[in-house]
Amino acid sequence: MATTSIRLDQDLIDKATIMARALNRTPPKQIEHWAKIGEMMEDNPDLPYEFVKQAIIAKAEKEAGKLESYDFG
Repeated sequence: MATTSIRLDQDLIDKATIMARALNRTPPKQIEHWAKIGEMMEDNPDLPYEFVKQAIIAKAEKEAGKLESYDFG
């Protein structure tokens, strides 16, 4: 993955650092997480935040091979 340096507001970096510490992420990964959520919310403005959050979790579970079959019957 290619990386690029960008300038960000110090207040955003400070908030990301606090949240990153609380959630065991690095500040850059926290900002990436916020950007991913923001992109999903803009692409799907009718979806509630909790749905988007659960979709991100479900994707991570799928990638980790932790999904279980669901029987509709």
